[in-house]
Amino acid sequence: MDENDFRKRSDQALTSLKQALITAEQSAGFEVEDQAGALHVSFDDGGRFVISPNAPVRQIWISALSTSFKLDWSDADHDFVLQKTSEKLKPLVARLINQQLGVQAVSLS
Repeated sequence: MDENDFRKRSDQALTSLKQALITAEQSAGFEVEDQAGALHVSFDDGGRFVISPNAPVRQIWISALSTSFKLDWSDADHDFVLQKTSEKLKPLVARLINQQLGVQAVSLS
């Protein structure tokens, strides 16, 4: 995948994720902000996640729960996927948010 394809796919994925997070934030203890193309998720307890595209390596990176998650594009899934667990972007972010909150408060689709 070239850089233009990556940018188009990552922009679409992050825009869709941002819309789902904005809907979910109304019923859970976090807030989402778009800062220069990266999504910042801030929690009431002071925790923070950053979800950003990394064009040079064609990945979406998530910094959450003191860990870095690096998602690659999957043609088969038409989504960015964490290879280690086969989780797609939205389900992975939902799981991480729920872990941070300590309850099953968020489902992103």
